Amino acid sequence: MGLLVSQMRLSQIINHRSDLEYKIQLVSSTKLDLSSQIDEITGLSVNFDKDSAEMKALERKKERLNAIEKALDLKLQRYQTQLQMINNEEQGVRQQLQESIQRSYAR
Repeated sequence: MGLLVSQMRLSQIINHRSDLEYKIQLVSSTKLDLSSQIDEITGLSVNFDKDSAEMKALERKKERLNAIEKALDLKLQRYQTQLQMINNEEQGVRQQLQESIQRSYAR
């Protein structure tokens, strides 16, 4: 019975790990897109006077994008922490599974 439960738990862990890895990939991709937009705004800002309405609008947009980027950083960090926990749990379950197999064949 322990063998079956361990195998089912391992399957759940692997699925959860794959889901987290996919989410990390999406967040990382979104961060790259945001960085590109921020760089574009920075490049455009040299074309305007510091006190112009256009420059102020660009600065506001840049600030909003920076805030989104920080939120994505936090989300990415949370996912990476969860992934580390899942990897640790997977190691434990694999060890339990191996021990169950050894006990089964030792009889």
